[in-house]
Amino acid sequence: MEQLSVAVIGAGMAGRAHANAWRQAATVFNAEFPEVRRAMIADAYLPFAQNAARDYGYEKATDNWRDILDDPSINIVSIVVANKLHREMAEALIKAGKHVLCEKPLTDNLEDAKALAELEAQSDVQTGLGYTYRRNPAISYMARLVEEGKLGEITHFDARYWCDYGVDPNGPMAWRYEGPMGSGALGDVGSHLIDTSEFVVGALKAISGARLSITIPERPVLKGVVSGGRGVSVEGDAEMAKVTNDDVATFTGEFENGVIGTFSCSRVSFGNPNTLILTVQGTKGSATFNMDRPGEIILNDVSAPEEFRGPRRVLVNPAFPYFKAGSPMDFGGVGFTQVEQFTYQAHAFIQQVLGIEDGLPKLPTFEHGYRSMRIQEAIARCAEQGGATVEVK
Repeated sequence: MEQLSVAVIGAGMAGRAHANAWRQAATVFNAEFPEVRRAMIADAYLPFAQNAARDYGYEKATDNWRDILDDPSINIVSIVVANKLHREMAEALIKAGKHVLCEKPLTDNLEDAKALAELEAQSDVQTGLGYTYRRNPAISYMARLVEEGKLGEITHFDARYWCDYGVDPNGPMAWRYEGPMGSGALGDVGSHLIDTSEFVVGALKAISGARLSITIPERPVLKGVVSGGRGVSVEGDAEMAKVTNDDVATFTGEFENGVIGTFSCSRVSFGNPNTLILTVQGTKGSATFNMDRPGEIILNDVSAPEEFRGPRRVLVNPAFPYFKAGSPMDFGGVGFTQVEQFTYQAHAFIQQVLGIEDGLPKLPTFEHGYRSMRIQEAIARCAEQGGATVEVK
């Protein structure tokens, strides 16, 4: 192939991250890719699409995603819109023979997720889900420590994802606050916790002790269009709309290997804009990752002499997955950001499309996304049943 043409549906915060990632994907890991043509960005609000297309060098902007569907020159499409829209778009694009990278969670309900998983199994095109934390060097290194037994027998996994984008009660109503219990904080940031926990520790087997709560029961309706909603506060009298899904979710998970995991997620955590913290504890060590300091892990293990044992900071470096050649400055101390995870994800997806193997994991499939949503459903069902144990089917 002499050229790959990419497009993005959605020009909000995450959509712009995808748009930037496709621009950067051929610049990392010494890639020998065909030209990556940035063809089109679509958003229901045309000025958003136009701004993103201008900022990231895309040829066209449109307010109709079907313009991407109808363009035979476009090979790869990112879907980065409200979850309830994923199925219609993904089905149409796959049937048109386009490779689809869809943001997580796969959809907003199990029926649609199952349908997409079944369609994926019948199709020859490449599909993938945007669980970008799998591409984080520090998290990937933690998974390697577990797999290689460097931490001994794993005894406990703790994970939290706390955000503050919903902490202001005057923050406007948006699609994220609509839907059944389990589709709020759990479906948004909790879906990352579920996927990352299985990536690091193994498959989840059962859920218990789940609690879901709505702390801000209604929100003002904003007249106009806003991207993301962070920092926007509706002042004065406004029509109010009911919040129907969870602001906070907590639960305990049992893994197939017998490890117990404790989880909490929130979209109303004051002062925590994007705080993902993971801790793995074992009989020979422990490791902690904090997204507030994404360029390091805190490691405490038996590899250190006993007199120097204790938590120590280890900077991500070329020995970590993804770091070497993942940046023009690939040495310890340079740091790492979440934005780069999107670039590495786009790079990996292009490799899948081209059939290139490099030994690193492919993107999670739609079938994996359907499984993740079954876990979310088990958590919601556990909460409905007062915390009683629910097996993951």
